[in-house]
Amino acid sequence: MTVHEIISAIESFAPLVYQESYDNSGLQIGERTMKVSGVLLSLDITEEVLGEAIQRGCNLIIAHHPIIFSGLKQITGKNYVERIVRQAIKKEIAIYAAHTNLDNVIGGVNAIFAERLGLQQTRILNSQTNNLKKLYTYVPHQAADTVRNALFAAGAGSIGRYHECSFNTDGLGTFQPNIDAKPTIGTAGGKRETVSEIKIEVLINQHQEQAILKALFAHHPYEEVAYEIISLQNQNQEIGAGMIGTLKHPVSEIDFLSFVKQQMKTDCIRHTSLLGKPIQRVAICGGSGSFLLKDAIKAGADIFITGDFKYHQFFDADKQIIIADIGHYESEQFTVELLARILKEKIPNFAPLLSNLSTNPVKYFC
Repeated sequence: MTVHEIISAIESFAPLVYQESYDNSGLQIGERTMKVSGVLLSLDITEEVLGEAIQRGCNLIIAHHPIIFSGLKQITGKNYVERIVRQAIKKEIAIYAAHTNLDNVIGGVNAIFAERLGLQQTRILNSQTNNLKKLYTYVPHQAADTVRNALFAAGAGSIGRYHECSFNTDGLGTFQPNIDAKPTIGTAGGKRETVSEIKIEVLINQHQEQAILKALFAHHPYEEVAYEIISLQNQNQEIGAGMIGTLKHPVSEIDFLSFVKQQMKTDCIRHTSLLGKPIQRVAICGGSGSFLLKDAIKAGADIFITGDFKYHQFFDADKQIIIADIGHYESEQFTVELLARILKEKIPNFAPLLSNLSTNPVKYFC
């Protein structure tokens, strides 16, 4: 199995197009054509993790956090990033990162976070815009079912929990084939034709556009396929930052914080003043989520759980919500289990290894 085959399984779940502009997800070191002897999954890439990969016979490391965030101007070994890059190239170990693209898909980092807390009726907290498109195509009646089914099979027509969604309008289409045409209806150089057609409208996600167009061209009966693609500003219900959901039953603040500490395996929770009311609506964000505080308040969350809040940002809770900072590592540590789950589902006969090391740079003296 090649590097390309393995990382394609991850990218089909979390396409790179959905990573944030500042991010550097994707293949960072190595070649896609390289044969893989073993895969090690880790939250971060440290020198110790690289050593573990070598010791366990793995020549591909898949991590959540990229080892290279910005361009390296030199590789002299003066810091841990340069040393890891040098050693990985020397030992022919490929390094891949699935970072904010894995954060931003609905089944990604925040989904496994929500799963740990038993949240129900979950949805994206801050949905992305400008990555949905509308496809219009015009098809003769007798071919409409064939074309619709091909579009659905390629991923078109999904809206939240609903699939195979389309809108269809009857109408008349006209065309006149020129002498060089090979028309399905009418004759080359013949008269203008008037055909009863169906206008099919479907939503498509940005990352699916090429596959959907390929399906359209392959199954549409016309020599020249009439279609339009329009970019939309709609919020995408399946792409975005953070997540919000509800507990099955309300829980006291103290009991819920104890539950979070246990489930998220954290030694310490920094939080704002308790508000003296039960917790039921919970907002979360794996990693650094302070930028979502206003969204959590607007969504009516009783508590917002994330990492990396700064001192003055705690004041922004303003007695409207509880902020619970459990730590960056702690909020994302189960991402390796998510990566393993994705690979096992996409490649059933393949068994990745989970790192045995904690890469958390923060230590607690309690």
